[in-house]
Amino acid sequence: MPHADSHALQDQKRPNRIRCEGMYSKSSWGGDVEPYIMARFDQASLSENDLSDPVVAISIFNWNDVGKIGASSTESPERLYEICDSSAVDLKLCTKEQLGSFIIDPSAGDRIVSAAVHIKEAARPVPKLSIKSTGYYCAYTQPLDDHDYRAIVEFRNAYGELPGAQVPKLAFYGALTIVYAVIGVFWGFLYFMNRSDILPVQNYITATIIFLVVEMLITWAYYDYMNRHGMNAGAKALLVVDSILNAARSSLSFFLLLIVCMGYGVVKPSLGRTMKWVRGLAITHFVFGVIYAIGSLTVKPEDAGPLVLLVVLPLAATGTAFYVWTLNSLGRTLKDLVERKQRVKAMMYRKLWWCILLSIVIIFGFFVLNVLLFSGRGSEDFTPKHWRSRWFVLDGWLSLVYLADVAFIAYIWRPTANNRRFAMSEELAQDDEGFEIASVRDSLDDMDDDDTRTAAEDGGWGKQGPPVNKAGRSNGHAEEPLPAPTPQRPPGAMRPSADNLDGETIFAVGEDGDRSSEEGDDEERQGLTKLHKDD
Repeated sequence: MPHADSHALQDQKRPNRIRCEGMYSKSSWGGDVEPYIMARFDQASLSENDLSDPVVAISIFNWNDVGKIGASSTESPERLYEICDSSAVDLKLCTKEQLGSFIIDPSAGDRIVSAAVHIKEAARPVPKLSIKSTGYYCAYTQPLDDHDYRAIVEFRNAYGELPGAQVPKLAFYGALTIVYAVIGVFWGFLYFMNRSDILPVQNYITATIIFLVVEMLITWAYYDYMNRHGMNAGAKALLVVDSILNAARSSLSFFLLLIVCMGYGVVKPSLGRTMKWVRGLAITHFVFGVIYAIGSLTVKPEDAGPLVLLVVLPLAATGTAFYVWTLNSLGRTLKDLVERKQRVKAMMYRKLWWCILLSIVIIFGFFVLNVLLFSGRGSEDFTPKHWRSRWFVLDGWLSLVYLADVAFIAYIWRPTANNRRFAMSEELAQDDEGFEIASVRDSLDDMDDDDTRTAAEDGGWGKQGPPVNKAGRSNGHAEEPLPAPTPQRPPGAMRPSADNLDGETIFAVGEDGDRSSEEGDDEERQGLTKLHKDD
């Protein structure tokens, strides 16, 4: 998570002479105060024995007005005079009262503030620009000699202390917290209603959803606290906590996706010793993630040396191991289900495969977009044009992809009334038509035809006479034949309809199929019993 502060330090070093930041007007974002930019120079940077009078020129302006700073003379149009000095006064580009300040085009009006600050003066001016319109503003300092100086520039927005480029995160993470909470409420309702039929993998999903609600709430609290109080000790503590939670979310997400792709709870009741290896990899990834987070907060990019690879490479290695293991496990699970003709379960994991593939395509697409977008980062107009959308390109869209993946997995693996019954059930192969009672009826009819032919050849019913039922009546051909049993498929052999296969998962299968199968079994047993008694 990037460090954010509305105060910038400026000194005589060339990269630090200009500080820029996006600013919102009061009407654009709302707030209690009028937004402004103000610079304060510090005398502590000067030596007590220094008898000189160092002067620093400062200008505060909107980036759109940068072309109004400086002027050229008709005698030397190729030269741009930025600072008002004696030569610029001689060329009548500025007046003596403006000596030491930036030369500003009069058409800029009050949109640009320019001043010459004598650092040793006790009553030195405090340049301040009121923000009337949303834009990208800069504070530019230029010393008239080689003296050191130091200034603190405050970019104060109307809504609070957050920089303009990061204030959308306050609403964004607040909305994410609410969305995850809503998902958690629906999941908790289903979990409670079916609490006696919960699978182990659904317990892990429950823990993940609860964790995500807490993590998003802490992230929102960090930005809200910093917007109210600035980057003080409390904000830094929240930043550290949020960085640790972010590393935990990454590890927990990898862990959950891996065990789901392994078929835990649906295809396999247990992962055995493999679960220990998965947990070990998740813990290792979390440890390296925490080290990376702390390092990114404490070490500046320009100070990072080759030792940073000792932090980055292990984290990249564990992340790669998760990716490879997850994809291989999903492939093996799908292959096993297809070979055993478990079409309903295979359809669940095929949907998961498409979800992962779509996420990868979106991430790759945004990566290409970022490369194309940031290829022009060296241009001076890049940041002024994209400062309001950079937060979403760098962070926001990844959070939305992650939210979509979590919601999809939670929907497919949601708790229902028949989780345990159907999670470990075996679907009868669809190309096997099964054994039907109709074959028994056909066999009995063939036996009756053989007996009839034998009796006809003997000239009657033989010595035993015609068969007599228990009531003593003769069972001649005038009697009604035995009713043929209704053909029944064996339980579980019923071919599911296309609607059920396409629209539901195995967790949404109801009890009607079992009830009809049991009724079919009763009819079959009654028919065979009657047949046996009549014989």
